[in-house]
This record gives sequence, C-alpha cells and structure tokens, in this order.
Amino acid sequence: MSHIPSTQKLFTEDEVSRVTGICINHLRKLAQLKHLGSLVRAAGAEAEKWLFTNSELMILNVLCSRCDHEDQQLSA
Repeated sequence: MSHIPSTQKLFTEDEVSRVTGICINHLRKLAQLKHLGSLVRAAGAEAEKWLFTNSELMILNVLCSRCDHEDQQLSA
C-alpha cells in the first residue's frame, strides 16, 4: 500500500517512482503508452519531467507492479 500526503496535488516522476517502485524508464514508457501524466519542459533547458496527479498515481499503482530489476540492483 502506498501512503501519500492528501494535500499534495502533483507528483514528479521521481516521487511516483519512489512510491510505486516502478523504475523511471518503465514509468515514462507507461505514461506515454497509457496517456497518463503531463510532460513538462523547463524554459531554456533540455530537461523533461513528467508530472502526475493523485488519480494518475493510483492508476499507475494498479496497472504496473514494482520493477524486479530495481530490487536486484539494490541488493547487489
């Protein structure tokens, strides 16, 4: 079960990855495939970040389980 602050409205891809256990690469691919989240580009920067709402976070939690390769990297 994931615990998140009830007052928080948007979540960065890093926060979603940490809460759900889905790696960043899988999270980005899933967001594009299922049309979830919003891609945000900083002005004058090449960096792109995904932002997700509370509802999208719950959907991601149901659609995708934790990445197994993340656990393997942590234990190595």
